[in-house]
Amino acid sequence: QLLGEQRRPQSFWTFEYYQTFFDVDTRQVTVPVGARCRQRRSPPRLRLCPRPRQVLERIRGSVTPLPGKNFVRHHLRNNPDLYGPFWICATLVFALAVSGNLSHLTEKRTSPTYRYSPQFHNVTIAATLIYCYAGLVPLALWGFLRWRQSRGPGAYSFLETICVYGYSLSAYVPTAVLWLIPAAWLQWLLLAVAALLSASVLAITFWPLVRADGRATALAVVAAIVSLHALLAVGC
Repeated sequence: QLLGEQRRPQSFWTFEYYQTFFDVDTRQVTVPVGARCRQRRSPPRLRLCPRPRQVLERIRGSVTPLPGKNFVRHHLRNNPDLYGPFWICATLVFALAVSGNLSHLTEKRTSPTYRYSPQFHNVTIAATLIYCYAGLVPLALWGFLRWRQSRGPGAYSFLETICVYGYSLSAYVPTAVLWLIPAAWLQWLLLAVAALLSASVLAITFWPLVRADGRATALAVVAAIVSLHALLAVGC
């Protein structure tokens, strides 16, 4: 199934169907995995504003690549969410739009003929690029892994894949803000560091799924993941 087998399917027209995508709870961070499995599942509740502790832990994990520490296994723990990825993408969109407008204003303000006009189209462009990347690239990767028969017990669901990609964009948010510093070498250095950290987390996360397909195929897939992630950074 598209969203994996760890959740019991709910009706498309019920609140519970959408509540599971935004179900983020502090207890799932502090309670060990084995203890959680023994707990009785509480009745589903619609939480439009979940507690931020688990989201913050996942954000930290998305920018700290550690060998052998898989983001899905160590941070999602069979409970992916869309709350964090959605707001990370939204924050990045507005950070890029605001920093782009301010950078343009700083660059042109010395011209006596320049008249400032807000560039609202930057919001549309940034939103299209970021949300298409956060939705279509994970879909393509998940479909490729399914096509390659990566369906064993270690395979990721579509929701887990899109969650990993959404959190990986958190490294670009402070970079977009610091892009206001008028030093080209520092701007590109910050961008390279952010891309390297988040792309490394993606590579470490998906490497176990593709390494069984042969070294050449595995390296090609990981190279495509890293290249698309870096291309987004340069394009934005």
